[in-house]
Amino acid sequence: VQLQASGGGLVQAGGSLTLSCSASGSIFRINVMGWFRQAPGKRREFVAATMWRGNGTYYADSVKGRFTISRDSAKNTVYLQMNSLKPADTAVYYCAARRSPNIWTMTSSSSDYWGQGTQVTVSS
Repeated sequence: VQLQASGGGLVQAGGSLTLSCSASGSIFRINVMGWFRQAPGKRREFVAATMWRGNGTYYADSVKGRFTISRDSAKNTVYLQMNSLKPADTAVYYCAARRSPNIWTMTSSSSDYWGQGTQVTVSS
């Protein structure tokens, strides 16, 4: 499985950005897709996840109500719509996928495939 993330950039506080993550290769192995982020000097943290087939999404409390994860199965792509961005959202964002169908336990260590990071910078 190969994951390709894109869409990062510089935005002012209160603005919006949409990240994309395209999957290729043995995508039949994927059951859950998600996003993580890592700010300088901090641990990588979970942001959001979605079932690759069927319904179900899960968000970190810090982004709930502001971020929306969605997927386009025809394009094998997952999106992260980020609204009301804050400087605290500044980080490198990574998309990830896991073979396990358990969306609630998606963590950095339990993810099987990773895309390259994309930088999101929110200015105050």
